[in-house]
Amino acid sequence: MIYQIHMPVAPLNQFVEVFIYFERVEHGHKVDRFLPNGDTEILIDFHDTPQYVYDNHSLKEIQACHHVWASGLRTEPITIPSGNGSAMMVISFKKGMAAPFFPFPMDEIRDCVVDADLIWGSEFGDLRERLLEIKDVSKRFEMVEEFLLGTFASRLSMNPCVSFAIGEMTNNPDQVSIGRMNAQIGYSQKHFGEMFRRHIGVTPKSFLKIMRFQKAVRTIDAATEIDWASVATECGFYDQAHFINDFKHFSGFTPEQYSKIHTNYQNYIPVG
Repeated sequence: MIYQIHMPVAPLNQFVEVFIYFERVEHGHKVDRFLPNGDTEILIDFHDTPQYVYDNHSLKEIQACHHVWASGLRTEPITIPSGNGSAMMVISFKKGMAAPFFPFPMDEIRDCVVDADLIWGSEFGDLRERLLEIKDVSKRFEMVEEFLLGTFASRLSMNPCVSFAIGEMTNNPDQVSIGRMNAQIGYSQKHFGEMFRRHIGVTPKSFLKIMRFQKAVRTIDAATEIDWASVATECGFYDQAHFINDFKHFSGFTPEQYSKIHTNYQNYIPVG
């Protein structure tokens, strides 16, 4: 098994969280449910056989992905292969920071997986062909980094109000009030909501729900004994009923059901 990560250099590190490469990974299951975590990713597949997206309930194949594709911010879980036998590189953007790399508003890719050719033409496909000629993983990371800097350098900026809001909601989801945050920013709630949706893919309210859900996931994963009312309060939910409803929407499980599932990878749940 090969599993390597690479941290990007400045200024790319303001937008890209990490590059991940994995090869010959073997799990005891074939299919994972991936939970919404606020991330946007570009995936480069070094094999020619397609990867599939599956129906969350029937686990039937509903979409085939080839060579390079982008996965937008999700508001519901997605069912995908566990990675067995794959050779892939993942470009994982920092939360809310993918917009400079896409030629359209980010809500157009929300809850979607789209082949790179339909977004950027042949650019990422050509990059993949060059990567296939290199076997050294470190040099592959360098090539992808150089490609991103060379292709998107002139676009590497974000609206500071959107960046501020993302930071607040990501770091302190239990303490954020959308109304107070709008007052700090100085825009009307409607105007800022539209601006945020174009840059991030969802409204501030929806993004905050995802961040609170993610705090709940981390809290449950780290707990040995769980007081569900306390978890709901500590993660910023209005009450326990809202906590259960949101958690089930984002994961397909109640919090108690999720707590009984043992997984080695946060946000990835074996389902088949």
